[in-house]
Amino acid sequence: MINELVSRDVGVVFISSELPEVIGMCDRILVMHEGRIVAEIAHSEVTQEKVMHYATGGEGAGVAAG
Repeated sequence: MINELVSRDVGVVFISSELPEVIGMCDRILVMHEGRIVAEIAHSEVTQEKVMHYATGGEGAGVAAG
């Protein structure tokens, strides 16, 4: 259903705690830490390690990422 909506140029907000699912489905990922968006990562730049780095308050959190 999500892929059908995307094919019609409908924007979809996808929220999941399953990181492989998020990486597989999303064009860009906004990472939150302590209730704030701390990074935006393009699909072409995303790794599980990068997401977890920002999600756990790693150095550089608070600025948009690649």
